[in-house]
Amino acid sequence: MKPEISPLQHKRVSVLSQRHYLVLAIPLIISGISTPLLGAVDTAVVGQIPDPAVIGGVAIGAVIFNTMYWLLGFLRVSTSGFTAQAEGANNQTEVLLSFVRPMILAVLSGLLFIICQQPILHISLALFGGSELVSMYASTYFSIRIWGAPFLLLSYVMVGWMVGMGKVRLALVTQLWLNVINIILDFVFVLGLGMGVTGVAYATLIAEVTAVLFGAVVIVRTKQVKFSDVKAKLLIQSEPLLKMLKVNRDLFLRTVCLLIMTGMFTSSGASMGEVTLAANAILLQIHYIIAYFFGGFANASSILVGRAVGAKNIDLYKRAYILSGQWGGGAAIVLSSVILFFGEPIVSLFTTSAEVRELATSLLIWMIIFPIVGFWALQLEGIFSGATEAIAVRNSIALALLFFLAALWTLVPLLGNTGLWIAFLTFSLGRSIFLSLYVPKVTRTIFL
Repeated sequence: MKPEISPLQHKRVSVLSQRHYLVLAIPLIISGISTPLLGAVDTAVVGQIPDPAVIGGVAIGAVIFNTMYWLLGFLRVSTSGFTAQAEGANNQTEVLLSFVRPMILAVLSGLLFIICQQPILHISLALFGGSELVSMYASTYFSIRIWGAPFLLLSYVMVGWMVGMGKVRLALVTQLWLNVINIILDFVFVLGLGMGVTGVAYATLIAEVTAVLFGAVVIVRTKQVKFSDVKAKLLIQSEPLLKMLKVNRDLFLRTVCLLIMTGMFTSSGASMGEVTLAANAILLQIHYIIAYFFGGFANASSILVGRAVGAKNIDLYKRAYILSGQWGGGAAIVLSSVILFFGEPIVSLFTTSAEVRELATSLLIWMIIFPIVGFWALQLEGIFSGATEAIAVRNSIALALLFFLAALWTLVPLLGNTGLWIAFLTFSLGRSIFLSLYVPKVTRTIFL
């Protein structure tokens, strides 16, 4: 495997062209979109089992893990930011430590999940409910997959480090390895060997373990990580350690706010009946795919900004904003147009119910608007993460959540599901506006 040449190795900002930005963004977009597509394949494979309790058990188990790992998604984001800054400053010691510190945190967090697996499972089943049979299948799925926690969290750190180093194609290959192995084993274990719930769980567990082994080989071959160079006194230096913990804390709280919004939205939709709940769920899935698409551009901007902050290069920093706005705005227009002209057949891919399909199609206007009002927040989160200025991300989403709750409690009683979607767009627009207000302060903090 040849070493990857990053466009960021160029000295002059003027040569950081649109093409260079896309060289970073496109693999990250593909990597991001593969995540929701993997979930779709898992669902399709399990859907071949005629027992609805199996489908329900796997669905509940998957939600438990999605929530756990979503909360710790900061491991990838912060690792990427700190690594990009160290690389921009040409500080090879810090490049190494920006990998090792979160690696230790990932392993400890994963082991904590394993130790606390019984309380986590009991609390989760109490919250999500389900019949006794569904709970049994969910428990089986959970008890197998939980052993992969340290490995999946380690893969977050590995991919984050690769992204921060600008090695986006290596990050893509590592992510695709995880997803492709999972999909292949799903078919082999579930459809080939008839292993049911245990087959789905073991497929994911094996994929998570092998992805870490694959990622480790990739990173070792870059010859930029030598664990023999790690000194204990450097690992526990108070200033960089505290900064890492503070950034991770703020990104964790950001995710909590996002989960609260999603939970309140889903709960409100559920109170309006099964058809409304199903239609809203389809639109949320479309929203996730759109958000993951923007995530590729946001991650590219994060790399640029991290390098700019590390090198104290304000020109590169400004260039990142320009490229983020241009490509994010262009993508928003394209995605909105796709939903406008092809929304109905897209919805048909998610359901065969005529009633649900009709309602979901009538709600597509909200997904046409979402990319326009929400893209800048997603881009700015990438920029601020690259600058490791997570306080702005935390505060802005908390404010957006307050506006969402106000809109939810005011408009839903008056407008029903329409009011719910207006509240959702209020949240998305609020994130864009509030994060924009932080840009001057963050810029002054970094460069003045």
